[in-house]
Amino acid sequence: MLLHVPEILSAAQVDFCRRKLKSAAWADGRITAGHQSALAKHNLQLAETDPLAQELGALVLDGLNRNTTFFAGALPRRIFPPLFNCYRGGQSFGYHVDNAVRYDRSGATPEPLRTDLSATLFLSAPDEYDGGELVIEDSFGTHDVKLPAGDLLLYPASSVHRVMPVTRGARFASFFWIQSMVRDDGERRLLFDLDVAIQSLSAGGSGAETLASGQNAALLRLTGVYHNLLRRWADV
Repeated sequence: MLLHVPEILSAAQVDFCRRKLKSAAWADGRITAGHQSALAKHNLQLAETDPLAQELGALVLDGLNRNTTFFAGALPRRIFPPLFNCYRGGQSFGYHVDNAVRYDRSGATPEPLRTDLSATLFLSAPDEYDGGELVIEDSFGTHDVKLPAGDLLLYPASSVHRVMPVTRGARFASFFWIQSMVRDDGERRLLFDLDVAIQSLSAGGSGAETLASGQNAALLRLTGVYHNLLRRWADV
């Protein structure tokens, strides 16, 4: 499932990140790439240990924790500390598949994290740069994605994807991975669809009967299905 999650960061927060990133200590983006990915990766990146990456990463994590759409789509168990990159001057990242396991080194000892989902949080507006589309291939075809600044794309880490060359301006973004409570993408999609339906009915959807107790019967059924499926599939 490809999921566009709007407004993880506000316009003011995006502006704050951009001002900080202008004077960042950028390094070769291959520092976090696997052997195969390193052959195709040509960009700039902040080191995981860079204090600025940690400061801005905390801001991103706070935005994720407050966003109900992100939670419904990812059902996160663990989130890899957000990283930051920049593409400019023709830089790109050729077709690749993300590593199945990443090691979170933010604690005292490295902790493995299974990468069920990849996430890209756009920090540059589409009109600020040419090229730079995130291109994702899945069973439904090829998807070219270029979102507003502050918006996030969530997609299966198992998918083949690339970043097109940036031929004008600069493309800033945050990227990271999520280990979900539900590792199967199809099962997560079912749960997401059910959750969205529940939220819609809770907001006053029509066409559902009302029980003697005053409860919405469709809402009650959907709620039961959601929690029973989550109880069956959650990997906690």
